[in-house]
Amino acid sequence: MKRILSLLVISAVLLTNTGLYAQDESAMEEVMQEEVMVEEVMQEEVMVEEPAEANFTQELKNRFIEGGPGFMGIVLACLIFGLSIAIERIIYLNLATTNTQKLTEDVESALKSGGTEAAKEVCRNTSGPVASIFYQGLDRAGDGVESAEKAVVAYGGVQMGQLEKNVSWISLFIALAPMLGFMGTVIGMIQAFDKIQAAGDMQPSLVAGGIKVALLTTVFGLVVAIILQVFYNYIVAKIDSIVNDMEDASITLIDILVAHKK
Repeated sequence: MKRILSLLVISAVLLTNTGLYAQDESAMEEVMQEEVMVEEVMQEEVMVEEPAEANFTQELKNRFIEGGPGFMGIVLACLIFGLSIAIERIIYLNLATTNTQKLTEDVESALKSGGTEAAKEVCRNTSGPVASIFYQGLDRAGDGVESAEKAVVAYGGVQMGQLEKNVSWISLFIALAPMLGFMGTVIGMIQAFDKIQAAGDMQPSLVAGGIKVALLTTVFGLVVAIILQVFYNYIVAKIDSIVNDMEDASITLIDILVAHKK
């Protein structure tokens, strides 16, 4: 009897431990399944985000190809040439910008201490159109104040032409890019209607495809014009600022020469 009771107790304990172990195993399996699902979701999110970032340039390239290599290539050439000229002008204008107040003070002090040659040496060692104008005025100072003034005015016009060099090309590309885009749009519409005429039926797919290709050229032309217009306005503002400094400094130089003659 005791053996039977002992066997029953042992069996009950074993069954209880087996149930607990089975529950632990099922719980562990559920946790592992949840972790696997979370990892899969994270991987899917990463895969969705990466193409969104990487596909921008690919989408831009696809749109460019859809617009047609003919007109789109010409519009791209306008952007490249316009940007190259704009960058060259920006670098030149930044190098041409000088501290006119400091230059005027140095020239005036050199003129008082060492005469015209010392003032000309200061201008030689200073870059920019203002220093070049000062040099020309001081070089003619020996012939009188009127001769110096004429030299300053004449050479000021030369320097202004140097500042405005090639700027007209940027304005040409600004006007040319959207016009080429509009021309591509018109040609694309004509091709769409030619397809409709050849098919003998007004199918939406024919019209939509032709119109989409036609409008892409206009979009790219307008984008190029907007980009170049920003650079053009900056360059024009920079030129106006330098020209104002040149005019103000020229008047100051003439006043210094008049005071030195006295």
